[in-house]
Amino acid sequence: MGSAPGDASDTIAQIARPIRGEQDLEQLLDLVGAARIVMIGEASHGSHEFYDLRASLTRKLIANHGFGAVVIEGDWPDALRVDRYVRRQGDDDGAHDALAAFERFPSWMWRNTDVAAFIDWLRGWNGPRAPEQRAGFYGLDLYSLHASIRAVLSFLDEADSAAAGIARERYACFDHAGGDPLHYGAQAKFGLADRCEDEVVAQLVEMQRRHAARSGRMPSGDGWFHAMQSAQVIKDAEAYYRAMFGGRSSSWNLRDTHMSDTLDLLAEHLGAKGRPAKLIVWAHNSHVGDARATAMGAGGELTLGQVMRQRHPREVMLIGMTTHTGAVRCAHEWDGQSMPDLVQPSLAGSWEAAFHEVGLPRFYVTAAALARASGGPAERLHRAIGLVYRPDTERSSHYYQARLAEQYDLVIHVDTTHAVKLFDVTTPFEPLVDGLPETFPTGL
Repeated sequence: MGSAPGDASDTIAQIARPIRGEQDLEQLLDLVGAARIVMIGEASHGSHEFYDLRASLTRKLIANHGFGAVVIEGDWPDALRVDRYVRRQGDDDGAHDALAAFERFPSWMWRNTDVAAFIDWLRGWNGPRAPEQRAGFYGLDLYSLHASIRAVLSFLDEADSAAAGIARERYACFDHAGGDPLHYGAQAKFGLADRCEDEVVAQLVEMQRRHAARSGRMPSGDGWFHAMQSAQVIKDAEAYYRAMFGGRSSSWNLRDTHMSDTLDLLAEHLGAKGRPAKLIVWAHNSHVGDARATAMGAGGELTLGQVMRQRHPREVMLIGMTTHTGAVRCAHEWDGQSMPDLVQPSLAGSWEAAFHEVGLPRFYVTAAALARASGGPAERLHRAIGLVYRPDTERSSHYYQARLAEQYDLVIHVDTTHAVKLFDVTTPFEPLVDGLPETFPTGL
């Protein structure tokens, strides 16, 4: 374990670099160096400051450092609608319309005012540029089983009707699940219905074979790449939903491996021969951080950040974010209504508590400086608020042991955060004053 919390805050205060404005963000990005993949995390899926800082850093990486796309912890087909909008290829009139594809839980992650403002900026930045110089917007995740099936069939209907017919026969294997991938996973796992593994693998292999042979009327280019990736999503999603009923680590690892493969495929597709594109990732700390420095890794789980570090040494920068207290938009149960809720003050002995004692509203520290200040690979509690927040079981639900100086390359701390604001939903919950409930901090 590291030093006592009070001692740690004294040394952290000496290495903390305040974030007050644009110049401080520029100095932060000077640390990116030669990194080709910059992953920007978040300590929750519903805090305005995380989204706002992430967008500010991303704008600078695209405009000043040659990065070519944003890749989010969201589904591939949903993000493609946004990609068409920011590249000025779609029919949507505005950011709100372009984000409408994010319908399933948790829609607030992407259908909020911060994301809308960013993609409007990206569309504006792309405007005067040639199509091949425009920055894109893509999704990493694999939850979109049925949406991806529709995407593959739609493409094949136009490209090759015979191939579309074969694909429909293969994907009909999922019909018994009634459109619910969880229902499919349970039935297949416990032998209550046929598994579709052979069918989805056969479809992907067939598409790969036809592409390699350039046979039939299958085109190359973006359309073909998007269809191929949708087929890959289907294959991995089928395995993921079966794995969900076999233990957390197997499904988690399959998901983050899929994210890693998607990121590499995108880098190759968007880059030049021998020069993969430079990409920015928006995902939760739990995916961005290196699992080998956490209790997650000790439990057999890997992460996107870890895999990319291992595949591409010295080309990846991992940025984590933390907070002490404030408010967050979240749900209290899976698939539940989102609402603003108070973020409990961080627990004594945690990294968040040590950062709070520094006394700055927002700052950053590098991993190297943090390791020196902590006297080595110090381990403390680290908080992670996901889609569901359970303040009543804060310690067991949202904290795990982590060596922050090994988990990330750089950490940004925002002492008080506010809930993201939705642009298309009126909630019946307590109104916010400057992002915080009127009764903050007592909640009474």
